[in-house]
Amino acid sequence: MARQLVKFRSSKHNMDYILLTVVLFLVGFGLLMIYSASSYEAGIEYNDSGFYLKKQAQSTMIGFVGLFVMIKFPYKELQRFDVIAIVVSAVLIMLVKTPIGITRNGASRWINLGFTTLQPAEVAKIGVIVYLASIIQRLESLGKNIIRTPKGLAIVLAPPTVIAGLIYGLTNNLSSAVIVMGIAVAMLFVAVPDYKWFVIIGASGAAAVTALVLYVSGADTSSATFRLARVKAWLDPESFSTDKAFQTLQALYAIGSGGIWGKGLGQSMQKRNFLPEAQNDMIFSILCEELGLFGAFTIILLFIVLIWSCMVIANKTMDRFGALLVVGVMAHYAIQVILNIAVVTNTIPNTGITLPFISYGGTSSLFLLMEIGIVLNVSKHCR
Repeated sequence: MARQLVKFRSSKHNMDYILLTVVLFLVGFGLLMIYSASSYEAGIEYNDSGFYLKKQAQSTMIGFVGLFVMIKFPYKELQRFDVIAIVVSAVLIMLVKTPIGITRNGASRWINLGFTTLQPAEVAKIGVIVYLASIIQRLESLGKNIIRTPKGLAIVLAPPTVIAGLIYGLTNNLSSAVIVMGIAVAMLFVAVPDYKWFVIIGASGAAAVTALVLYVSGADTSSATFRLARVKAWLDPESFSTDKAFQTLQALYAIGSGGIWGKGLGQSMQKRNFLPEAQNDMIFSILCEELGLFGAFTIILLFIVLIWSCMVIANKTMDRFGALLVVGVMAHYAIQVILNIAVVTNTIPNTGITLPFISYGGTSSLFLLMEIGIVLNVSKHCR
């Protein structure tokens, strides 16, 4: 009996169905919220209240195809594409400045592939995860202390830093650049539990932020003015009467008016042309308005279960490369959820970042589901 139990536990078919169930619920709820948040605007602009829902549903279907492909694909084979993943990510980011680049709302963050559009920053996130998991595992196989040397740290951190620099420099997408570096630091922290290096990295990051703030305060460029306006709007949104503070204020009004139980699904007032892009970055505020603090805490709890499941899988995985892949995905979700909610509640300055599975965004949903597919694949090989 004991042998049969051990054989069952080590079976390759023992996938983490709790994680899959949570993801399915988040995706379904996200589609519902996208329809609720966008129906009024879509009805006015496109004469079709389900316009955004239909586009998101199409992307989600493609995303589930990607998820099931990654469940079946031997994840260890991804290690062969570590350098290619970084190179392709860099090339795609640079393509936003070519004729196939697309500018929306003053931001050049997409490329036109003919049959669809693609946001290179989303590709870069999964590319960085694959590269870091591979290079950390390779360095550790050569010797445990190699990765602890300055040369080893440079080999690990240099490519993600370049990718983050390209994202910020070419697309002016600070939030995605922060996520990329956050993923890199989290994965390195797991591989190198040596706090002195992270004190150095933290001090360097603080110095870089200080230099950026000083540059923004003293520079006379459109980008610097844009960043400074967002910082001022964050510090005092009520007295800073510009479009930078308007979105934040409307989001806070939505959260405050929802109370504990909310106004009811579909009953939001802020989505009626008061809160710009309600179905995108600020959809969490609509969720709070319609479903109240109860609905908000429920969604936060589901994300906690998702992140916890990833941590458990990473701890039980027998393969180092697979464990690091799961850590990268876990870091990606955790950072993105925390940053989105922090922006909506005005805890940090406003920056464009979506809430996984809940916000509208085709490219984001596709690659987020592919990442979950990788995690589920790894979970089949756990102890």
